[in-house]
Amino acid sequence: MVMTLCAFAGVASAQTHPTGAEVASIGRGRVLAEENCARCHAIGESGESTHPGAPAFRTLSSRYPVADIAEAFAEGVRVGHPDMPEFQFQPRQIDDLINYLQSIQRPQH
Repeated sequence: MVMTLCAFAGVASAQTHPTGAEVASIGRGRVLAEENCARCHAIGESGESTHPGAPAFRTLSSRYPVADIAEAFAEGVRVGHPDMPEFQFQPRQIDDLINYLQSIQRPQH
């Protein structure tokens, strides 16, 4: 299942113009990030995280491939800053959140 999620996750970033379905997925992913993550993380293309140990989402790809996070989302996120709450997402939510994260990554230089 992770292979499927990872393969789909790169779709939005691999195309210049996302399809309507990809745009909708990215939008749902942003809503999930706003509802579950924005309290600590900077979830957009700019801004600073309010929690000092929480990386800005737009910089995640500088640490590891964003698609690799899919497994953690499926199993329940238990890592991060010490007071990070545990989250567990359904497969469609994982696709949406990964697509959103892929859409905001800063280009690697």
